[in-house]
Amino acid sequence: MPVLQSWLTEPLWEQFVALLPVRPEYHPGHPLGCHRRRVGDRIVFDKLLQLLRFGCSYEAIADTTCSATTIRARRDEWIDLGVFVRLKQIALVCYDRIVGLVLDQIAVDGAITKAPGGGEAAGRSPVDRGKQGLKRSGMTDGYGIPLGRALAPANRHDSPLLVPTLDLLDDLAPLPDNITVHLDAGYDSDKTRAELAARGLHGRIAHKGEKAPIQASQRWHVERAHAWQNAFHRLARCYERRALVIDAFFDLADTIITVRSLIRRVWTTHRWDDHPNRRP
Repeated sequence: MPVLQSWLTEPLWEQFVALLPVRPEYHPGHPLGCHRRRVGDRIVFDKLLQLLRFGCSYEAIADTTCSATTIRARRDEWIDLGVFVRLKQIALVCYDRIVGLVLDQIAVDGAITKAPGGGEAAGRSPVDRGKQGLKRSGMTDGYGIPLGRALAPANRHDSPLLVPTLDLLDDLAPLPDNITVHLDAGYDSDKTRAELAARGLHGRIAHKGEKAPIQASQRWHVERAHAWQNAFHRLARCYERRALVIDAFFDLADTIITVRSLIRRVWTTHRWDDHPNRRP
């Protein structure tokens, strides 16, 4: 069974490879010119998709076509080149042009996942008997398209993470004049309201002590986005120790979510060469 459907994998790869620099097949510094061939970028890209989807170790996914060391080295090379960040930005721009991001309605919320290996962004989880956990403060538009996230240890409260999360809006300029930020009761404080007012944002915040369904508003969009991200097992149970690598996998997952939503929403209104025969 493939990791992703071909109608989703192929557009991702075509854009991904366009961001990669041209590399020689053999290492130019070898005196005899007979160094081992460079493993194909497509092979490593497919391996990263498998790692993201299944959450297995590098050694478990390695085979005769590509070693675990090569996967890690190529992953770090692409991170240094900023390929994952750029790929996500392109996906958001394409989605905004064709469908339109709902940026006048923003939802922010935190989610805690397991981080058994610890690492830079891990800490004691208050909901998992003090085991190592990772918190992400995610932000989505009014439909649930992931716009970015701030990583922190699991024992950090959601409220202090609001500032670095809202800072990600600067990358989405120009923004609408009136933006409403939907937050749960964990953000119900004068400090949060002052921060929103300083940024010129309107806050719709659930009040502590009142039943959530009455004021649920549009927070469910970010909660659904967290569920989409947790479907990628490497994010739901993170063994990566470096924050840069975790962010890279999140960027790749967010790109998949964005492109998948784009294809599904335009399936009935647009036509292209490899248009799926059935609704995705």
